[in-house]
Amino acid sequence: MIAAVTGASGHVGAALSRALLAAGDTVRLLVREDTRALEGLNAERFRADLTDPESLRRAFQGVEIVYHLAASISLDRRHIETMRRINVEGTRHVIRACRDCSVRRLIYFSSIEALADLKSLKPTDESNPLAGPRDTTKYGLTKAEAVRVVMKAVEEDLDAVILLPTAIVGPHDYKPSHLGRALLDLYHKRLPALIRGGFNWVDVRDVAEATIAAGHKARRGERYIISGTWKSIAQMAKLVGEVTGRDGSRPVLPVWAARAAAGIVGGLPGLRSRYPAFTPEALIAIGKHREVSCAKARAELDYRPRPLEQTLRDTFGWFQERGFLSD
Repeated sequence: MIAAVTGASGHVGAALSRALLAAGDTVRLLVREDTRALEGLNAERFRADLTDPESLRRAFQGVEIVYHLAASISLDRRHIETMRRINVEGTRHVIRACRDCSVRRLIYFSSIEALADLKSLKPTDESNPLAGPRDTTKYGLTKAEAVRVVMKAVEEDLDAVILLPTAIVGPHDYKPSHLGRALLDLYHKRLPALIRGGFNWVDVRDVAEATIAAGHKARRGERYIISGTWKSIAQMAKLVGEVTGRDGSRPVLPVWAARAAAGIVGGLPGLRSRYPAFTPEALIAIGKHREVSCAKARAELDYRPRPLEQTLRDTFGWFQERGFLSD
């Protein structure tokens, strides 16, 4: 089977591309500039841009399935227009290119942030409504909007599936990602304090396996949450310390203090780039979706997430090999 991966040089793209190749698929890697994550892979590379529909049509010729991972992710709410142009309009271009090239199936990679958090009513699952302006980050808003675009195309003629992963960590994080940098910040004690709250953390390799399973098993037009284990930031710091042998404990800010710090960081570009975990957008994300169900993915995609401790051991082993742990 010939598969195309948008955002192939990102964290999930690097893991998915390797998993597809290991499964024997012919893979087309859609990239822009940074290809460090793809070095040594026996796969075709296509220079493509989500804002350039013709480049997508060239890359999708003869392709059976498209895994659309590429996105603009930011913890700075001022980047909303860039995220909308890439995440929403770029997805429209991908859909048009899939139609023009008779692609059999599109797997659209969304985010748990695209769903509203109903808090105490029930765990977050696929029946949750899409997030609105008061429910999520600016990034989450663009991902929710893109889900609507995909679902409209499904209603018309497209065979598409939507995946909603939680906070992704794991090996092959070459850039590294926002969450990869957060793990390294915990290791190096770069944060002045920790923030009350946490994430549902999931291994990138489990996400890649679920993505491939969705390509073969998922029902047309369905959503699937791909989640793992919830840990607070303080618990995660402790676990990082246990895995690496370095004390990860730090003071934990109460909510009011974290919000005050977010106001300071949000207004100062130097601090915003140094402490992205303290931006107002980060504080929104960190307080959402504590209870998350992946029961649907378990039942229909045979999804089995691995223990978080194993993920962290493998991740920091990989960071060590790449020189990210040097002081």
